[in-house]
Amino acid sequence: MSTKEDELKAVQMLGLKLPTDPRWVNMAEMDLEEILTDHAYCEQKAATACISIIQAYPDKTEMIHKLAPIVTEEWGHFRMVMTEMSKRGLKLGRQRKDEYVNELMKFQKKDGSREDRLLDKLLVCGLIEARSCERFRLLSINISDDKLKDFYHKFMVSEAGHYVLFLDLARHYFGEEKVNKRWEAFLEKEAEIMENLTLRGDRMH
Repeated sequence: MSTKEDELKAVQMLGLKLPTDPRWVNMAEMDLEEILTDHAYCEQKAATACISIIQAYPDKTEMIHKLAPIVTEEWGHFRMVMTEMSKRGLKLGRQRKDEYVNELMKFQKKDGSREDRLLDKLLVCGLIEARSCERFRLLSINISDDKLKDFYHKFMVSEAGHYVLFLDLARHYFGEEKVNKRWEAFLEKEAEIMENLTLRGDRMH
């Protein structure tokens, strides 16, 4: 089991300002079909988000080459979750509203330049990956099912890489100073969102 100090170190490494409520893992494992369903759709939406960025910014050649493999990987993750559900005799439920992501997207700049909007898109993707990494870590350590511990450890490692990639792309195109300032604003907003969201065991976020 992880300690409170471990969780604080983990969120600090990811830049997050607020750790997940420790009750979340126990709530999540009460109904694996629900949390795995939500996880599956999160992977699907991650692939879609990358495709959307590629379509909107075809002039960003380096970004396209970096994001294209992520699309493949995220869709592969969706298939991995579906396979795990099948092994357990579980069925994919309906897609549900993601209040966490919706609140983050509200914070994105709606006006400003095309470039400003790209920066926000990259930072939102990076932040979602960071929070996913933190939650996969919690599952990999604290869930009672040993097979799911291994399962989620793999996802944790992958999401950490994606988080770094999105921030690296942002810094490549927009520079350290501009990215750091906007990233800090997103981190503050994300902590506020986490504090105000109802804790639910059937949601990855």
